[in-house]
Amino acid sequence: RVAGALRAAHAAYERRFGHVFVICLDGCRPEEALGRLLSALAARLAGTLHEEHATAAGELRRIARGRLTRLAEGALAPGRGGPARDPRERQESRR
Repeated sequence: RVAGALRAAHAAYERRFGHVFVICLDGCRPEEALGRLLSALAARLAGTLHEEHATAAGELRRIARGRLTRLAEGALAPGRGGPARDPRERQESRR
């Protein structure tokens, strides 16, 4: 039942705005994600095209920022190919 409601809401969104629904769920607990997604879809369907373009652009920025942050954190973590913070860590990683 929920999956059907979600598909219908996505289809209505695409018909209304001409593109897929995007939302950043970074920081959202898994058990809250579906509720947040459904409430955001309903709220955003009620907005204007101009409002939705601004909201979708903001969500895309949040998604990109989160991905870049995770990438940078992974690249800079010791033992993951990034620079070590302590010179002794570099020596240990070479052994």
